[in-house]
Amino acid sequence: MAGSIEDYAMIGNCRSAALVSRHGVIDWLCLPRFDAEACFAALLGDDRHGHWSLQPTRPAQASRQYRDGSLVLETLWVCETGRVRVIDFMPSRERQPAGDPAESASVIRLVEGIEGRVELLSRLLPRFDYGRVVPAVRRMGCGAVTAVAGPHRLVLRGADQVEIEDAAMLARFEVAAGEVRALVLGYDASHWEVPAPLQAGRELELTEAFWHGWSSVCRRAGEWSDLVSRSLVTLKGLSYLPTGGIVAAATTSLPEQLGGARNWDYRYCWIRDASLTLSALLKAGYRDEAMAWREWVRRAVAGRPEQLQVMYGLAGERRLDEYELSWLPGYEDSRPVRVGNAAASQLQLDIFGELVGILAVTGETETASADSDDGLGLSFMLHLEAIWQQPDEGLWEIRGEPRCFTHSRIMTWLAFRQAADSPRPVAAHHRTRWAALADRIRKEVLQKGVDSEDGHFVQSFGSRALDASLLLAPLVGFVEATDPRMRATVAAIEQRLVRGGLVMRYDTGDGVDGLQGGEGAFLACSFWLVENYVLQGRITEARAWFERLVGLCNDVGLLAEEYDPVSQRQLGNFPQAFSHVALVHAAFRLAEAEAGKATGATPPPAT
Repeated sequence: MAGSIEDYAMIGNCRSAALVSRHGVIDWLCLPRFDAEACFAALLGDDRHGHWSLQPTRPAQASRQYRDGSLVLETLWVCETGRVRVIDFMPSRERQPAGDPAESASVIRLVEGIEGRVELLSRLLPRFDYGRVVPAVRRMGCGAVTAVAGPHRLVLRGADQVEIEDAAMLARFEVAAGEVRALVLGYDASHWEVPAPLQAGRELELTEAFWHGWSSVCRRAGEWSDLVSRSLVTLKGLSYLPTGGIVAAATTSLPEQLGGARNWDYRYCWIRDASLTLSALLKAGYRDEAMAWREWVRRAVAGRPEQLQVMYGLAGERRLDEYELSWLPGYEDSRPVRVGNAAASQLQLDIFGELVGILAVTGETETASADSDDGLGLSFMLHLEAIWQQPDEGLWEIRGEPRCFTHSRIMTWLAFRQAADSPRPVAAHHRTRWAALADRIRKEVLQKGVDSEDGHFVQSFGSRALDASLLLAPLVGFVEATDPRMRATVAAIEQRLVRGGLVMRYDTGDGVDGLQGGEGAFLACSFWLVENYVLQGRITEARAWFERLVGLCNDVGLLAEEYDPVSQRQLGNFPQAFSHVALVHAAFRLAEAEAGKATGATPPPAT
């Protein structure tokens, strides 16, 4: 049975990722890339759907940590006969080695004896196609064992005297102090020649050098620097290195409510996340990654503006058809399990604000692409002129009736405002018109998007409901955080959307999203509240909220999409890029404000 969501750590190679439980079990792994069919899917079912466990055979206590600045996971096992260290990682490097197939990947589990002698049991049960397909498992020469089904092949090396039982590979072995045993699981296409074995020790050196070199760039964020660094390493681990895309999470269908149906596939790249992710990378000093992400967005959206999607595949693929995996019972019986995401075809007007913002980010070294960006940005702005008044599905991708969401209108204002302020020649002929449209939208929001009685911003025009997305209004410069309407919005959210000390996205009971059941608190929303507190000068409250939020990170610093304050468990897909992006922004905002307070400097403005 799968563990709690917060029981997992992620290892990855910037192409795919595996989730490893506190108990040494890999319950989720898609190869060779994030959105491929899982070969270990026990996370969404049980052990029969594929897993790889590596544990002492005697009762043992485990503690774990990431090696400094990396996604190399180290677990220390202590039992009555001795101590061993298990080092789990996926070989990572900036470029694919010459001669290696592009569609290959490996998971390495190094066992180091520290004291005494410890017997361990490795049980590897591969099941392709999300736990549905049982492969043919056979021994090869030199102690290797293969699992093959259709186009897929796994090769296990390093386990002597492997027993094969119901297409599972079982191996018992002892490790004494000073000894090292390496179990290497490789994936490649079944029609290729079996690749040469990896040198596990050398791969560990290269992988740690890759991660240490990358994480050493991260800018300091005061006392929160370690948390920020871990969040940035997580974002890097969720990036798809060949294209620069960044997936929202490594998983599909982890529920927003245990036993509920709000289970979505997040192994894709959202335009919604683009500008916040870009600015977080730039703020932390990762210009190369920011520009790679920007170029991914530019390529993905290229084409006719009326065909703009909410999300795309890792290389910009547009076909993300949603379907259900009926053979999987779901995480803690949370059905259905979905692959693909139908929200890709929704109309979300807010992404135009995100898109214009990310296309506008150009530095001295990006002038070569400026002309193409001008043409691309212009076509989208002309299209937005024709559709900005339409109801849409909004930031949260509701599956109910479209509405005129206030946040969507704010983001269309941002798109026209940024376009009107652009210094590029292509904007000259349209600048006056776009500025007038921005002013018109702002007046409309202040007239129709504000509650006439309580003076706070509302979820949608004609509604009195609240929405945590309204906390973004000062963060994108629509109003000052100290504006009376924004103060009233924060106060109303504190009174009506805070549950157990965390901010809910909106009231799921009013039927706006067309879905049954509820959900946990969306963690990014609480980090947005922290930023609002900072900008309102409420530094003490901001710090208290931030400390509570980062206290929800699991033992290796990871956050899911949501948190249930009642059961005190993480919920939703994991780890969630948006949660870590919001943490980074809030940490820098708070650190800068506290540093400014200490020196008497003016707090940073909303940007």
